[in-house]
Amino acid sequence: MNPRPAPGRILRVGGVPLHVLSEGAGPVVVLGAGLGMAWFDWDAVAARLVPHRTVVRFDRPGLGLSAPAAAPPDLAAEADRIAAVLDALGHRAPATVVGHSLAGFHAEAFARLHPARCAGLVLVDGSIEEDPRPRLPREVRTAWARGAAGALSAAGLPQLLGPAARRLLARAGTLGRHPRRGWERAGYRTSRVLRACALENASYPYQAADLAALRRLRPLPAVPVTVLAAHDGSESRSALRWLARQRALAAELGGRCTVAAPAGHLVMADAPDAVARAVLDLD
Repeated sequence: MNPRPAPGRILRVGGVPLHVLSEGAGPVVVLGAGLGMAWFDWDAVAARLVPHRTVVRFDRPGLGLSAPAAAPPDLAAEADRIAAVLDALGHRAPATVVGHSLAGFHAEAFARLHPARCAGLVLVDGSIEEDPRPRLPREVRTAWARGAAGALSAAGLPQLLGPAARRLLARAGTLGRHPRRGWERAGYRTSRVLRACALENASYPYQAADLAALRRLRPLPAVPVTVLAAHDGSESRSALRWLARQRALAAELGGRCTVAAPAGHLVMADAPDAVARAVLDLD
């Protein structure tokens, strides 16, 4: 059973009905979830921030409870969407933007494209591509993603396996055991969410390349930046290499790097206190 009614509300933003949740009072913090994720993935972090901040969460088009958009995901569009959601809620003051994984691209792009609207950045185990060079035209990967999602939907796989696949991916990205989310079944059994996940995955290399170009064209505003890296506590080569890449990202952005350990990639689930501290200590 899913909890009813859904928290938050549906707002039409840029012509797309988006599921938006705003809680608390005080300075505004926007929480952006990673590829294919939803508002409820931030529940534990939001609970820790709401006593101190206005916490805004929204589902990107097609994800969570949001309607799909006509256009495929695009870096500048996602940065503009953050600004448009804040406008729709009446939040005009600069906001701190927190981006997990792929949404780290969006958070940084927001800061570069809307510098007057950004009070600070927290990149939570953010995606990193040092030299992104997409091999196929964007249109080709987009068409392939739509076709694959359509075929899987026609076979009924989202309804049969969607929630189970979501749980398996969540377990792979966490170290601890976490309860099932009440809203997983509502979204992840739909072809709408499958299409959105496929399109986000297909757009990833182009968003990375667009961010690399944006870094050359638009300076980062003079705001505090924290890169919060996940570490499972091991001394494996891959784990240490990932920490080195996260530290290099922090240095490139003129920020500081802190480590959440032990934590998997879904830091907000394994270490919500670390994420909340990174936000509250940003000032």
